[in-house]
Amino acid sequence: MKDFFDKALLAPLEHLGGQVLAVLPNVLAMAIIVGVGFVAAWALGHAVERLLRVMRLDELCNRLGINAALARGGVKADPSRIVGRTTYWMIVSFAVIAGLGALNLQPINRFAQSFLAYIPHVLTGGVILVAGYLLSNFISQGVLIAAVNAGLPPARLIANMSRWGVQLFALAMALEELGIAQSVVIVGFGITFGGVVFATCLAFGLGAKDLAKDYLERTLSNRPRDRAPDDLRHL
Repeated sequence: MKDFFDKALLAPLEHLGGQVLAVLPNVLAMAIIVGVGFVAAWALGHAVERLLRVMRLDELCNRLGINAALARGGVKADPSRIVGRTTYWMIVSFAVIAGLGALNLQPINRFAQSFLAYIPHVLTGGVILVAGYLLSNFISQGVLIAAVNAGLPPARLIANMSRWGVQLFALAMALEELGIAQSVVIVGFGITFGGVVFATCLAFGLGAKDLAKDYLERTLSNRPRDRAPDDLRHL
C-alpha cells in the first residue's frame, strides 16, 4: 500500500515540483522584463509626446488637414498624443514578447520571431497610408485649382475623385505590403480603378459632349495662330 501511495501520489507531485522549480527562474525573469518594459514605455511615451509638442507637430498637422480628418473619423486626440500612445504600446508589446521569450517555450519563441519579422511590414504599410493621404490632399488641391482655372463646372467632383483615387491606390499598396489577400487586392484594385475610369470617360463622352466641344474650341481658339511661311528664298 505504501509503495502504491508513493508511486501514485508522491512521485507525480515530486515531478511537478521539480518542473515548477525549473521554470520559476524563467517566470521571475519574465516578470522583471515586463515590469521594466512598462516603466520604459511610460517614460518614453511621455517624452515623445512632449518632444512633438515642443516641435509644434499639432500645428503642422492642423495646416495639412490631418486634425480635421481625425476629427471626422471620431478621433479626439491630437497627433502628438497619438504618436506618444503608439510609442507606449509598441514598447509594451516588445516587452511582453521579450518576457514570454524568457520562458524558453518553443511555440512562444516561434510566435515572437514571426511577430518581430512582421513589424517592418506594418510600419511600412502605415507610412504608405499616411504618405498617400497627404499626397491625395495635395493632388486634390492642385486638380481643383487647375479645373477652376480651366472653367470646368464639375471642378470639385474631379478633385474629390482624384483624392479618392490616390487614397485607394495607397490602401491597395499598404494591403499588399501587409500580405493581406495580395491577389484579391491587386485584381480588385485593377477592376475598380479601370471601371471608374471607364465610367467617367463614358459619362463625360455621352453626357458632356457639348461641354467637351466648347472647352476644346475655347482652348484651341486661345492658341496663337501659326505664322505665315516666309516668302524669302535663301541662296
